[in-house]
Amino acid sequence: MNERLYPPDPILIIDDEEAILLSVDTILQLAGMNNVRTCSDSRQAMAIIGQRPPSVILLDLNMPHVNGEAILDQITAQYANIPIIIITGRIDAQTAVLCMKSGAFDYIVKPVDENRLVASVKKSLQYSELHQENLALKEQLLQNRLNNPEAFADLLTESPKMMSLFSYVESLANSSEPVLIRGETGTGKELIAKAIHTVSGRSGEFVAVNVAGLDDNVFSDTLFGHVKGAFTGADSDRPGLIERAADGTLFLDEIGDLSHTSQVKLLRLLQEREYMQIGRDTTRLSRARIITSTHVDLWELQQKELFRQDLHYRLRTHRIILPPLRERREDIGLLIDHFAQCAAQALKKAKPRIPKELLNLLESYHFPGNIRELQAMVFDAIAQHKNGILPLTVFRTHIGMVRQSENKGHANSGGVPFVFADPLPTIKQATRMLVEEAMQRAGSNQSAAAAMLGITQQALSNRLKKIAKES
Repeated sequence: MNERLYPPDPILIIDDEEAILLSVDTILQLAGMNNVRTCSDSRQAMAIIGQRPPSVILLDLNMPHVNGEAILDQITAQYANIPIIIITGRIDAQTAVLCMKSGAFDYIVKPVDENRLVASVKKSLQYSELHQENLALKEQLLQNRLNNPEAFADLLTESPKMMSLFSYVESLANSSEPVLIRGETGTGKELIAKAIHTVSGRSGEFVAVNVAGLDDNVFSDTLFGHVKGAFTGADSDRPGLIERAADGTLFLDEIGDLSHTSQVKLLRLLQEREYMQIGRDTTRLSRARIITSTHVDLWELQQKELFRQDLHYRLRTHRIILPPLRERREDIGLLIDHFAQCAAQALKKAKPRIPKELLNLLESYHFPGNIRELQAMVFDAIAQHKNGILPLTVFRTHIGMVRQSENKGHANSGGVPFVFADPLPTIKQATRMLVEEAMQRAGSNQSAAAAMLGITQQALSNRLKKIAKES
């Protein structure tokens, strides 16, 4: 299998000294940047750039034939968005200021410091990638269409919010930077991560692991692997998931639960693209793209000093926030139909008719478990149906149990499920408001409204008649 080129567009080094070209090329290769081109004749520089515009250009100033300052002016005039790092023996501040004013991204003085060079190139690559992603996102938003709709086949939706997210996914998929996916339980975070991997076209595997509850030793062994004899029971070498995901994607689920010690190791992996197997004293380069997810707010964990600030910022280079099902209610009918078909096939039953009342009932429900909760309800109902109609009893019972549990939780915590008006309404007024709100949410369906209120349909009908007489 061919090694994946990083970055996808080459890094171009322009310098008349062969020793400098070799030295800088070697430094970048060792840092994991294996797509490097060199140019020792400044007269050929613009032709090379024209063949395939580089992601970053490292440019010397003092060269025969065409000096670096002239080349800098030509590049900025024709390729304004390519970051240019000046590498030169000149040390005067005036030269540096002039270069930066002319459009240079950074300025490094010879002899080149390896760490300084690698850090500058990585920063330039981030700028270049973000610029390309912004252009791609703008183009997709203008076109209002997806280039890879098949990548999102498992994410059934008619929601404009979700379609916007899909466009964003396509714009960032080819980036090598981390992606942080945040969403409530059951919103489809892993499906989005898989879609990113699919759109990226990476040749390696999509490898997923839930890091919640992993102590530091298990985390290190799972991700980085170990060598034979590293600890008692290590009878053979064991590659970690980071190696299995080479040229692919490593998805770390529930990153908010990661221990502080493991956070430090993950930060090094992201910053340096390096890791160390247990029992080995040399580092290896990672070729995996990292995607993480969480159902918690990392900002809150950061404020409580439970999550490192530097890691948080590094993880959220690209950030996706998945909407809960209650914010994409237009998808409920589509999902019910899909899950009913899947459940019928799995249980070897005929797909039952879905009553209209069910949609009214579920569109007024807040779905704390989101899509996964809806799927479980539909599967349970399919298992119980006998007369060709999907039974509403399963859904009403489930919703009633959830609301009863939540009400107990509010009572135990001393809280209330809604905010009281001031002045307080009378019991009569409050009852009328609750009934009217339930009927509105249920689309005037008495059966669905009664389920929301936790009373029988007959009791609701009596209350409605009483309200009508009083009006």
